[in-house]
Amino acid sequence: MLKLSIIVPVYNEEETIALFYDAVQAVHAELNDIEYEYWFIDDGSSDHTMVEVRKLQEKDAAVHYVTFARNFGKEAALYAGLKNATGDLVTVMDVDLQDPPALLPEMIAGVVSGEWDCIGTRRISRDGESKIRTMFANTFYWLINKISPVEMVPGARDFRVMTRQMVDSILELGEYNRFSKGIFSWVGFKTKYLEYKNIERVAGTTSWSFWGLFRYAIEGIVTFSEAPLIFASGLGATMAGVASVSLIFVVIRALLTNTSVAGWASTISIVLFIGGIQLLVLGIIGRYIGNIYMEVKHRPIYVAREIK
Repeated sequence: MLKLSIIVPVYNEEETIALFYDAVQAVHAELNDIEYEYWFIDDGSSDHTMVEVRKLQEKDAAVHYVTFARNFGKEAALYAGLKNATGDLVTVMDVDLQDPPALLPEMIAGVVSGEWDCIGTRRISRDGESKIRTMFANTFYWLINKISPVEMVPGARDFRVMTRQMVDSILELGEYNRFSKGIFSWVGFKTKYLEYKNIERVAGTTSWSFWGLFRYAIEGIVTFSEAPLIFASGLGATMAGVASVSLIFVVIRALLTNTSVAGWASTISIVLFIGGIQLLVLGIIGRYIGNIYMEVKHRPIYVAREIK
């Protein structure tokens, strides 16, 4: 009998825990030949999330959990779940039921058939989201696929069923700065995506702010592309070329007319513009150096307070 590990990152989700569990249990009734285990990864919640998880564990021995010493982020929670999962198959799901449990039988069947190593999911609509958030999401996928050698499927969710071999390969990537959507694609393996329309949260509110998503997108670009560095180098070379041509022009004009170039305002504007470009380039380089700095410290991806 195959065993399915269900990884569920949670952060201040006390309202959705029981609803999620009941919805997934209803699907399990259709999967009599599949053993299962839950791994709830609490990312430093400040509400009664763990109270609800412990209630589930009291009535179902298949429920396990890891609690973090503080908030380490969803990427750390995903890694902790993959690390503790013991199943032949592993799935990652959001507790807010935006990942429809009804797709699980089809996803499991696709992997069990041996034709696919992973059955993922992708949203084909973003109904219910703000237009500006949708625009930025679409722009991110367009940009990352232009500048990164790793293809990332637009609208792809973390919700997927993977083989043990694929999970073990992901765990070999012990990098501190993690971007799971890119890692899932980078390790390869044969993947098929099931499409579905956006589903609203069943309860509660999301902990993802626009700024948090923006920072997450920047992390993805820096982690899986060197294009910003190439852009910075190209921009620096272009500005150096323009400055050289301008310098030659000024020298020749001074020699021929024996006059200096007037216009302090324009000079100051140019100096400020070039200074701004330099700060931009330094910022891009600094972002990469910052990632290197965090990697060489060899700090753990998360600190667990309790594993049970």
